[in-house]
Amino acid sequence: MTGVASGLPTPVLAVAGGTASGKSTLAEALARHHPDSVVLIHLDDFYVPAHDPLRGVRTLSATGAETLDWNHPGSIDETAASRAIDAATGSGRYRLVVVEGLFALTLPAVAARASWRVYVDTPDDIRLARKILRKIEVQRQDPRVSLLNYLTSGRERHAVHVAPSRSLADLVVDGTADEYTMIAEVLTLIGPVLAEPVLADSAVNAGCYEETA
Repeated sequence: MTGVASGLPTPVLAVAGGTASGKSTLAEALARHHPDSVVLIHLDDFYVPAHDPLRGVRTLSATGAETLDWNHPGSIDETAASRAIDAATGSGRYRLVVVEGLFALTLPAVAARASWRVYVDTPDDIRLARKILRKIEVQRQDPRVSLLNYLTSGRERHAVHVAPSRSLADLVVDGTADEYTMIAEVLTLIGPVLAEPVLADSAVNAGCYEETA
């Protein structure tokens, strides 16, 4: 057993894929379907501050402004990510820690801790369409800016820093599939981890087990 039942560090599932591939959809679905057993960590939460001149990799946006290169692993605060992962795996509260992000299979902070590695593979045209729609709907961004950024650096960054990590995956899932299909595939990889009983806080002191729904 792992996690709560054994006192051992909780295993880590690393989930990577290109922008808008569906990796967040998969990771969030796992956490939503197993709320008492899974904790989710987004690498997007660990980018260095966008206006920090001393850290991260800079690039020029299609608008002409210098900005943080969100598509480069050098823009992630790896120390902060490591601390968050270690806190989650050592808490004894979960069965599985899911870490998702563009660089989840290659960033040393994640790779060194990952028990399993999943790559969400989605055709580039679908990813680009999803990204542009998201930029329009959420950020109200001019799609021309998104397309120019993709052509200027986004496409190349994906080819260099993300796509090669597919070969490191223990499992490659189809990012155009629905979340239930993707979850089912992941469960065949990680085995009985999420099927094991979880100790409730009150049961820990009593030394007994309690099955979760």
